Amino acid sequence: MPPLPAVPPPAGRPYAEQAAGEPAEAVPAEHYARLARIAYLVLPPSPGRNRRVLSAHRLAQRALTGGRDAGPGRAYERVRLRLLRSALEAGRPLLRPSRPRRAQFPPLVPQVWGLRLLPHSCGADELALEQALAEVSGACRAAYVLRGLEGLDDAEVCRVLGAAGVPDPGAALLEADSLTPPHALLASTEFDPCSLQVRPADPARRRRRAGTVLAGVGALLVCGTLLLLPADGLGGPRAASAPLYARHHTAQRALDPAALRRVPDGLWRGSTRRDFTVWPTRGDRTGDTSLLRRALASWARPGPAVVPSATPGTPDGPPMGPPQLLFAGEVGPAAVVLFHDGLRVVRYAEPRNADPSGGAALDFARVDGADAVAAGALVVRRDAGRIRYLTAPWTERAGVRDLLAPRQGARPLPRDRHGVTDPLTGPRTRAGGDDCRSWPVLELRDGPVARLMTDLGELTPVRLTSGVPSAPHDVSGRAERESWARTACLLPALRSHGVRSVNSWLYADQRLPEGGGHARWSCTRADTWRGTGSRVLAQFQAPPGVSGGAGSPGAVAARAEGVPDCGIRRPRVLAGVLWRSGSGRWYVLAAGSRQFASLSATGGVEGRSDGRLLVLPAGEGDRPRLDGLLKGGGRAGSLR
Repeated sequence: MPPLPAVPPPAGRPYAEQAAGEPAEAVPAEHYARLARIAYLVLPPSPGRNRRVLSAHRLAQRALTGGRDAGPGRAYERVRLRLLRSALEAGRPLLRPSRPRRAQFPPLVPQVWGLRLLPHSCGADELALEQALAEVSGACRAAYVLRGLEGLDDAEVCRVLGAAGVPDPGAALLEADSLTPPHALLASTEFDPCSLQVRPADPARRRRRAGTVLAGVGALLVCGTLLLLPADGLGGPRAASAPLYARHHTAQRALDPAALRRVPDGLWRGSTRRDFTVWPTRGDRTGDTSLLRRALASWARPGPAVVPSATPGTPDGPPMGPPQLLFAGEVGPAAVVLFHDGLRVVRYAEPRNADPSGGAALDFARVDGADAVAAGALVVRRDAGRIRYLTAPWTERAGVRDLLAPRQGARPLPRDRHGVTDPLTGPRTRAGGDDCRSWPVLELRDGPVARLMTDLGELTPVRLTSGVPSAPHDVSGRAERESWARTACLLPALRSHGVRSVNSWLYADQRLPEGGGHARWSCTRADTWRGTGSRVLAQFQAPPGVSGGAGSPGAVAARAEGVPDCGIRRPRVLAGVLWRSGSGRWYVLAAGSRQFASLSATGGVEGRSDGRLLVLPAGEGDRPRLDGLLKGGGRAGSLR
């Protein structure tokens, strides 16, 4: 089909020569078809061809009926300019800071119900042009149409685009140069919104829309009925529930700083309990009613300036009643408030000068069932890798010990009169984060026993223990500290998981082939406050001389989550690794806990052993399946 002429045919009088007051509707019909085609080509293809057809007709009609512009030029050029401006505005997204334009909304008229209007489909060349136009900007489409359909030179195209509001007409022309389809395709019926074919709309979709509308109307009727119920209906004087706008007196009392539960100092000495319920109220701002009211209000109704966080499985709702005030005071540049409501510990922190632009933090941690050890400390502030704890009133001494230096003693950690420690540096990692430089932990003493607690990114520090799952105990002695030195750098895998305690124990000692020394197998289990989601790591610890030293982490041989293995309910564990000796030979090494009577491997490497240790020659990349016969009967597979 030949391209359209470069300029509109001179049928009738030009717009510029119309008599004063003659309406713009006197434009010849062929100009309307051209204007509708221009609008169809410049509009974005994304809404679909049916809506594009209707929008093109709406823009052409608006351009013809619009008022006269004050700019120079013929009437057709002015109408075309109004059309281009509206088509470019329609292609802009609605999510803009400026006021939306009428052209950006779907057309109110014309409208067609139950039918779809589509231009005639042509060949592959027209489809390629349609796809090319869909991938460029609206300004590029306008430049391409003015150059190819209207026959304007580049200088005139830039002038028209600038008058239509395009900020950079030159860039639009450069982008139009990248379009390779010939200009003659613009005259195809594929892009003629005045030559249409009619198709029925999707009946199933219409039924779904009708059902949605009916459901919405029904919901509005129900809501209106409920709002207009008489006094003896919902929320009436004889109803079981109060009106929706009523406020429960206990919930209101929970927001009153005067109603906070305050425990006197020394109560814990005569109490049979040792947990957060007997912590005394401490801090230098316990009498700051404004601070406490802001903290309670943020807890009940956190605003956009509050950044909340909660450990997994911890509800973050408002207090169920007046909570216990544990601490309110200034810690560094922040004012911190700690509450306890029997289930959770809640920390509120804001700038010490109460500057609202500084925002606030609101942290929740589950602590139900806490004993004297679990209630030994809380994180009161964490900033730039440095941590400060609020210790329990029964803590006699606090210290710092580096898990990666098992032969070094603990150094004292000073505390103020409220029990807040000096800043404690968190774990440091080398570049890349694969290995640790140090892992400082908190050591608490309330008698002869020292307990190790570490920070894993939450309000409550995590207790570290050693020993078989049936009898875990606090880490003590050089051997247990050396074992934890090989395990400490695996702790980042447990961060922000709601962990309550981590127990690590050695379950096997294995002689390596070819005189490679002795390796150790350990199992590390992290139990959570919520009781589910426990994580288990089986670890192979090669001899320090060939693995980087006494503080180098072991290799994770297996890991699992939510399983009872390596715990009190199922204390067994089986894991294996593919190990290469100093001579370059590969071996499958496996070890089971004392519950296993024999081990076997299948799948690529075949073999078995009597006992709970297995060594088999293998090749690089072999991944056999491991299982074992239990002493009590039955078989069990490896940890997974």
